Amino acid sequence: MPLPVLIILHGEHSCPGRIGQVLRRRGHALDVRKPRFGDKLPATMEEHAGAVIFGGPMSANDAEDFIKTETDWIGVPLKEERPFLGVCLGAQMLARNLGARVGFHPQEWVEIGYCPIQPTAAGAAFGPWPDKMYHWHREGFEVPAGGTVLAEGPTFPNQAMAYGKAALGVQFHPEITYALVARWTYDASYRLGLKGAQSREAQLNGHILHGARVMDWLDRFIERWLEPAGAPDRRQPATERNRPAAAQSLANDGPPAAE
Repeated sequence: MPLPVLIILHGEHSCPGRIGQVLRRRGHALDVRKPRFGDKLPATMEEHAGAVIFGGPMSANDAEDFIKTETDWIGVPLKEERPFLGVCLGAQMLARNLGARVGFHPQEWVEIGYCPIQPTAAGAAFGPWPDKMYHWHREGFEVPAGGTVLAEGPTFPNQAMAYGKAALGVQFHPEITYALVARWTYDASYRLGLKGAQSREAQLNGHILHGARVMDWLDRFIERWLEPAGAPDRRQPATERNRPAAAQSLANDGPPAAE
């Protein structure tokens, strides 16, 4: 039997959405933990096939203990070269663990809704990619030294990154379902007035148009992510590193109690 995948969530009623569905179809049980509410994290990845840290309304720069605990804990899968995936806030935490900056866009742009992305040459191995992914975030990360940009956006380039043999971070939300779009746009409707945010109707229609293609991509992406053993090291030369913060993709700050 495949080992379970560690799922780290931040809201009281959060769920892993389509990522959880794909993992279950591949035979993995989900070991769901919420350090924000007192759950402990394992000292080793020996009993897990991989780990996913999801998003949330908090920032990787926040001073809460659980933020520091999770950010520091990412060193466990990095050291053991076991599959780690950061989604939105989780990607920011990965960047912070590796010494990269996380911050707001200087012109106060946000990405909320289905926004275009474009894979880099390095990201082709994780494709073919859909034209658009679902976003809900205000802050973004720089790519750390030794990291690789896998996908970019026209306004906020750092949409996906890789580090080493087994760590990935995405600024978007491939786990999103129609029900989650409906919930987020209702629970946090006050965010829809931010600079760059799409209307609720546009987001729901966007999911109808793009959701199936994202799901097809996600299935391939998870398969590729879980097979890093013996894969080439994903660290790249300086030309792929440290994209400027002014062009960063916007991270977490999702709706209350939802990733």
